[in-house]
Amino acid sequence: MVQYYWYPGAFPPQQQQPMTPPAQPPSPGRQEESYIENILRMNRGKLGTFYFTFENNKEWNAKVIQGYVEAAGRDHVIISDPNGKRYLMLMIYLDYVTFDEEINYNL
Repeated sequence: MVQYYWYPGAFPPQQQQPMTPPAQPPSPGRQEESYIENILRMNRGKLGTFYFTFENNKEWNAKVIQGYVEAAGRDHVIISDPNGKRYLMLMIYLDYVTFDEEINYNL
């Protein structure tokens, strides 16, 4: 018969995971947080002027697009101009957006 003996230090101590608080559920009146993509989503279909700048671009370093907000994601925005041309632009290049009408901002 084999006997097993345990003694302190026989096994390495286990690291404990840090305790994280449980996620807070959103409050009833608040649906989305104030991120640019959420604000653009709330203004889908509105005509805006989008200002972009690009570093180290020899062809052009800035671009202005006037068009309608079609969709927005965490890292991109899809804009369609009045002639039907669509642009998929990265948010990292977006400087600001102007609208000629009131924007939806119910946060």
